[in-house]
Amino acid sequence: MLRKRVIYDFDDAIWLANTSEANKVAAGLKWHHKVDSICGWAYKNSCGNAYLAAHARQFNPNTVVVPTTIDTEHLHNKVRNQAAPGPLIIGWTGTHSTLKYLRPLVPLLAQLEAEGLDFEFRVISNQPPDFDQPLRSLRFVPWQKATEIADLLAFHVGLMPLEDDQWAQGKCAFKALQYMALGIPALVSPVGMNTEVVQDGINGYICREPADWQRRIRQVLTDAALRQQLGAAARATIVQRYSVVATTPVFLALFS
Repeated sequence: MLRKRVIYDFDDAIWLANTSEANKVAAGLKWHHKVDSICGWAYKNSCGNAYLAAHARQFNPNTVVVPTTIDTEHLHNKVRNQAAPGPLIIGWTGTHSTLKYLRPLVPLLAQLEAEGLDFEFRVISNQPPDFDQPLRSLRFVPWQKATEIADLLAFHVGLMPLEDDQWAQGKCAFKALQYMALGIPALVSPVGMNTEVVQDGINGYICREPADWQRRIRQVLTDAALRQQLGAAARATIVQRYSVVATTPVFLALFS
């Protein structure tokens, strides 16, 4: 059994103690330094992005990047019709631990509300957000596996704000990949893999400053043709570079 070749796969900066109020008790029981040891013992390391791979290569040169993939044929296999009638929806999905990344956007969304822009801000998570500032546009939708794709398809634009820290550098842009696979333009922070996945002005927008978020949200919500154009390019990006079919050769090469 000890002679088995081990392929170690990870897609977060799990060597860091990313502690929050929700997980601080469990975090105290974790031995984060074991990641470095396992990287060294492994036959190969499979990492979700270049930042993670750079860490693993300190302990084992036999390390490759295998990006997070999306099943575009059997799961994320529908495309948002951006011209369909109905309320305009800005969306975000994630767990309670990442709701904190939305807080800097709340005043910007409140300003867009004050301007008279008619939209819904839909948050899909395992628990409702608790923002300091109320938003009349906010609607919480509990995450459910059975309705996940249908719920995401309601979005006209998807948000992925992040703080620029070591933990976020290890994120593999999964939110953006999900949105884009469904033909939904992603607005993202310029952190980690986000800037590899999103090509600014082609398949979504990279928002560096608060004014960028406000300007781009306003722009995509008020221009259905632009949303359709960005969404089509977004879907094509995922199919060509991040789909199960596209990444199968890289995955299978791990076992050689």
